[in-house]
Amino acid sequence: MAKTLLRSGCLDDFLSLGENGQTVFDSALQIRETLRLRKQQAVVDSLAIPQPNDEGDRVDWYAPFEGTVISWAAASDEQRKKALRYLDNAQANVASLIQRCQQAEKTAIQLFGSLLANALQFPGSQHVYLVDGKPVLTFWGFVNLNSGARTDALDCLRINEEHEPVIEFLAEPPPAAPPVIILSEPDEPLYSIAPPVITAPANETPQVQDPAPEIVPHVLPVKKSRRLLPVAAMIVACIAAPLTYYRVSASHAEPLAQVAAEVKPQPIAPAVIQPEPVSQASTLPVSHAAVVETRVSQPEPVAVVTAPPVDIPKGAMILPADALKLGSTKFLNGTWRVVINVKDSITGKPPTLRYQIANNKGTVRLVHGDSIVCKAEVFSGLMQSGTLMIKTRGNARCSDGSRYPLPEISCNAGVSDVAECTGRYEGDTVVPVTFKKVSD
Repeated sequence: MAKTLLRSGCLDDFLSLGENGQTVFDSALQIRETLRLRKQQAVVDSLAIPQPNDEGDRVDWYAPFEGTVISWAAASDEQRKKALRYLDNAQANVASLIQRCQQAEKTAIQLFGSLLANALQFPGSQHVYLVDGKPVLTFWGFVNLNSGARTDALDCLRINEEHEPVIEFLAEPPPAAPPVIILSEPDEPLYSIAPPVITAPANETPQVQDPAPEIVPHVLPVKKSRRLLPVAAMIVACIAAPLTYYRVSASHAEPLAQVAAEVKPQPIAPAVIQPEPVSQASTLPVSHAAVVETRVSQPEPVAVVTAPPVDIPKGAMILPADALKLGSTKFLNGTWRVVINVKDSITGKPPTLRYQIANNKGTVRLVHGDSIVCKAEVFSGLMQSGTLMIKTRGNARCSDGSRYPLPEISCNAGVSDVAECTGRYEGDTVVPVTFKKVSD
């Protein structure tokens, strides 16, 4: 056996995969040897060698060959890509071998193909190591608790890391040439004040127009007459009358305006409104009012239909409503006989288990075959929805060194608070489960 120890761990921390009650871990050495005989050395070198301790609860994983060991997290991107290509080739070879095994006629070969389908499953990238540049899987045939097998066993190694964005610097455009200003007169300033230009009058000879001939009116000699005196007096009277009226009206205009300004409006006293007399006549009825009693119809009695009592089987598990509200599981304390409605692969009969629980912890015991005893630790608890859960820490360890799969049990309150329980195996296989109390 190789001396390089890769990893150690507790078996209860992981979920062992298998088929028909047989796990991959229990047949790990046989699987590696069969792969070697079928000339699948690349696949054999990628599977670490398990070595359990004497108690069977821990296991050490050793490298199948010597070399420098590097964890997957410490490896470079180039080393990871090379190792992933190696595992992809191994996975393709295993898939081809599984297909041939499933087409075989022998049951043993078909079972080997079923186990080989889960052989390359492992909990995560932290369980992969590079030995001399080649990938080696530890805890192969296991997955994390409360999780199933991945469709692509290498999916957890294919996480694409986001690369930093590449910033491309664009070339700066060449500077534009400064505009060339062409001046029509470069020696002259841009702005100038033109001096006023005084133009001399042109030396032109004005044309002299001939003076128009003067028209001399013909004045007739006026004869003195006495008839012109009354006419002149009327003209003087017409001119003096408007002037006299203007002087008289101007002297009285200003006092009138002042008198008009001094006049103030006089307040008007509001009119006195006298209320009309209100008639004191009473509007109440003259006779006394009669009180009429209303008759209330009494509801007819409703017949209470009582459900017939349900016969509760003796020793059946009862989930009290008060206990579920308080989150108490004291009703679970004691020894229970549990029957799982599924046929055992060896005896062909439904397996019978004995659960002994106290304060949400306990053990389960199973006897099958030729007095082979299997045991496992269990724990229980209540969910917020009121569902009672009973789980085991991995598969039961049997006296012959094998492992026996146990279901995850969930119970809900049914009619008359009688527990209705189901067991869930790997692969979402659900079967009915019946509890019967043996002792307190």
